[in-house]
Amino acid sequence: MELTPEIKDKLDKLQEKYAAMGQDMSAYLDGLLYADFLTYWDYIHLDTLLSLQSPKTPFPDEEIFIMYHQITELYFKLSLHECKQIAGHPALTAQFFTDRVKRINAYFNALVSSFEVMVNGMEKEQFLKFRMSLLPASGFQSGQYRMIEICATDFSRLVDKSRREELAGATLEEQFEHIYWKFGATELSSGKQTLTLKQFIAKYADQFLQLIREREHTNFSALYHRLLSEGQDLSVLAEELRKLDLFVNVEWPLSHYKSAVRYLERDPVDIAATGGTNWQKYLPPRFQKRIFYPFLWTETQLEEWGKSWVLSVLKTLHT
Repeated sequence: MELTPEIKDKLDKLQEKYAAMGQDMSAYLDGLLYADFLTYWDYIHLDTLLSLQSPKTPFPDEEIFIMYHQITELYFKLSLHECKQIAGHPALTAQFFTDRVKRINAYFNALVSSFEVMVNGMEKEQFLKFRMSLLPASGFQSGQYRMIEICATDFSRLVDKSRREELAGATLEEQFEHIYWKFGATELSSGKQTLTLKQFIAKYADQFLQLIREREHTNFSALYHRLLSEGQDLSVLAEELRKLDLFVNVEWPLSHYKSAVRYLERDPVDIAATGGTNWQKYLPPRFQKRIFYPFLWTETQLEEWGKSWVLSVLKTLHT
């Protein structure tokens, strides 16, 4: 078969590319000649992926529980991939920032929309049995979710609301000691740190602190204000950040709250979560008042943060 001008041109460019790196192009062509054609299942490691579900009990719905959490973590990884691009962009623009936040919002929209799998996709009787084999593991221990929070806002916004003003000028390390989620993983009876929290801190504390330092001036809030000072039009970006604020701090935790009420609420005594976390106080946004971008909301919106969502969920569950 005769080589076309287009193929010759590509070969010349390849020769220049490999020559510039001191490489022999013919050796690479040999590798291409001998290599097998790529398949879909090999490219995404499908067999490995489908082998990663290892239930601890014989209850069928436990496999649903495992797979949904694995899917969740993949969406979190996608979100962190976008966070990294935004923070590391050498010449960040409002357009690039907005486009990437839109992607993150799309991931969280998929997560929130699909959470019905966790709310109504398992038999309550099965869940209440197989969950006991998971102790003390808990979805609370999602390190990627905490990393998304760190990337999204000024770290002071993640300090427990009762200590926020007091620690406004404290070091990042001091603020980390009072991060809000530590107070959601205390033993219900004694108020001491749960084993779930101790495990979580032991595994992730160093990673979290490193990321907190790295994002001190490149978190979304800081970058928004930097672009604002440059006079860029941030109206569309502001709308996407408001959506992100609601997804991460209202809709996602309340999806979990809805699931917890479905499976764990028992009158007159609620069933404890697997990690011993106080989910009744930890999940509802009105208790945490965790808001990434208070400067993008009105005073009324800040005051009633998450209230209408909680009421609608409770109405649905108790009718």
